[in-house]
Amino acid sequence: MTAAGTTRAERMALPLARTVVKDLAAEHGACLRPVQLRRTDIDTGHVEQVLIPCGHTLTSVCPACAERARILRAAQCREGWHLDHEPVINPDPATEDQRAAVTGRAGAQVDRDALAREGLDTSELDQRIGELDQQITDTGLRGHVLPARPRRQRSTRRRQDAASLPRRPVSARTVGKTYTAPDGKTFRPSLFVTLTCPSYGRVGEDGAPADPDTYDYARAARDALHFAALFDRFIQNLRRFVGYDLQYFAAIEPQRRLAPHVHLAIRGTISRAELREVIAATYHQVWWPSIEIVRYDGDRLPVWDEQTSTFLDPDTGEILPTWDQALDAITGQDEPHHVTRFGARFDAQGVLAGSRDASRCIGYLTKYLTKHLGECHQAVTDTQADHAARLADALRYEPCSPTCANWLRYGIQPKNPRPGQRPGACKGKAHRREYLGYAGRRVLISRKWSGKTLADHRADRRTWLTSALGLPATDPARYSWEPVKPGDPDHMPNGQRLLHVIADRIQWHTALEMARRRAAEADLPQPGRPHDEPT
Repeated sequence: MTAAGTTRAERMALPLARTVVKDLAAEHGACLRPVQLRRTDIDTGHVEQVLIPCGHTLTSVCPACAERARILRAAQCREGWHLDHEPVINPDPATEDQRAAVTGRAGAQVDRDALAREGLDTSELDQRIGELDQQITDTGLRGHVLPARPRRQRSTRRRQDAASLPRRPVSARTVGKTYTAPDGKTFRPSLFVTLTCPSYGRVGEDGAPADPDTYDYARAARDALHFAALFDRFIQNLRRFVGYDLQYFAAIEPQRRLAPHVHLAIRGTISRAELREVIAATYHQVWWPSIEIVRYDGDRLPVWDEQTSTFLDPDTGEILPTWDQALDAITGQDEPHHVTRFGARFDAQGVLAGSRDASRCIGYLTKYLTKHLGECHQAVTDTQADHAARLADALRYEPCSPTCANWLRYGIQPKNPRPGQRPGACKGKAHRREYLGYAGRRVLISRKWSGKTLADHRADRRTWLTSALGLPATDPARYSWEPVKPGDPDHMPNGQRLLHVIADRIQWHTALEMARRRAAEADLPQPGRPHDEPT
């Protein structure tokens, strides 16, 4: 009993103030981790504090920011799916500084090649070329003048166990075919397609294998690691097959059996028979060194040599083969490290613009974007937990990339080796349980999907909001921004920042409701959220 006459149990039953602040912030759609910036007006010198959302895409970190990111992706998908005109993407002309930088780079390349033909040292010119390449990047040009290193050539002959794939010249067209009904009405349908991985063994309704001992976890792990490359090859084959620059919006998520599969919205239509033909002919070969023989394990591991910056054999002291040497040792008679394919089962649905099916499919595409892959299907039974543990164990020593530390286990130095690397302790995302072996981007979008970047769609939403509230547009070049560090005198703790964003959200919501009421009284279209989605 306390002096106030309440017991400890009664006090513990009272709501916690900090929890109420977070709940109130979530209720009003405010960011739970706002970032504090210091904004300075260049013209007047006026300094003010600005709180911006953290922009995280996971609900477990910030629900409000994750939901805004999901809605933005849905708007991006909707705007490009049934586009009836070619998107206009015209790069700006090169400036004089950019042209001068490329001209200087051309002269340096000619001098360097002349020295190389005579067998002379080119180190000074190589350094100069590196500086010029950085200057070209600093001027604002995209890409590189030359690739960083020559591409290793492999045979392009198709595998004998793969179906043939007819090829057509690919035109620059991106919109689908227009159909005309008997009554003269025209429409342009599109597709919603789902592709899956092949079977690794029979599974139950909960996704767990019926017989874990015969389930092919090694193949499942490798298919997950190289799923993104397989999807890229599928799009390449599909464009060659249909004969135009097919556009897509795809989302990667796991099945209940924890294997990745992809949902994609395709602009235009393709028959199911043609899709089946392209899927059967699509495969991806991974030309990596063999890992059939484990050369180092347990406490017997390669050691790092500081003088040569390489890994050595712990017994003989010999330098392990480098990554490039291991790739050069692969001959035309060797088999690829892995061949990945899609499963024979797929789903394809025709979708019309503005229909309820279109909204449903867009919701399905963006449904799990706010969760980690491992959070999409929670393990509620022992068999599901054992299945996830076995998959993680199969991924532990599987090389995930050329720079993966697991190559040391098989007697090969990873690309760009560094001290501290140890087999089974690679820090790549693919080895973490929440990624299930897939470390690529969750959303894959073709370049000409909507003619806009995600930043452009975000700017459209900002323009809509400022217009609805009657706020004047601001010139970004007028302000300078800098982060406020914890040691700064004007730094606000997170609790204080949350209180500010709650008040700001309430003020914005009130102003938006007033704008809607004014529009209703004037009999005008009421402002609503851009790209409204049915709930």
